[in-house]
Amino acid sequence: MRIAPILFAALLAAPCATAGIYRWVDSQGNVHFGSQPRAGAEQVEVRPQVIERDDATREREARTERFHEARRQEQQVADEAASARRAEREQTCRQLRQELSSLSRGGRYFRADANGGRVYYSDEEIGAARRQLASRISQSCS
Repeated sequence: MRIAPILFAALLAAPCATAGIYRWVDSQGNVHFGSQPRAGAEQVEVRPQVIERDDATREREARTERFHEARRQEQQVADEAASARRAEREQTCRQLRQELSSLSRGGRYFRADANGGRVYYSDEEIGAARRQLASRISQSCS
């Protein structure tokens, strides 16, 4: 039962395997090519074209490939550096936004003086710090 379809497929594939290219000349002297044989047509053997490269061509191709590989490596290094700069910038922007958010929540802010005591910021100093952080964020993080 299974052999019949396989045999049928093999019989159909046989003409395809022997298909070739045929060449003939018509009554006006024009040369034609086709895949179906005709009266007076001769089968043409088609071989793949093999191009032999000389040493100079192979060397030129090798130089070109080395050049392109160097360019790819330079681009990769540049992309990695740009990625590192973007990551650093994003980290800086996160930190600036956190500082601004902390100042916007309110509370008492201080710095240590020379004796280790606390010197509290005035409302004007906190406002100036907020404006400075907002300015840095708008310049660096846009």
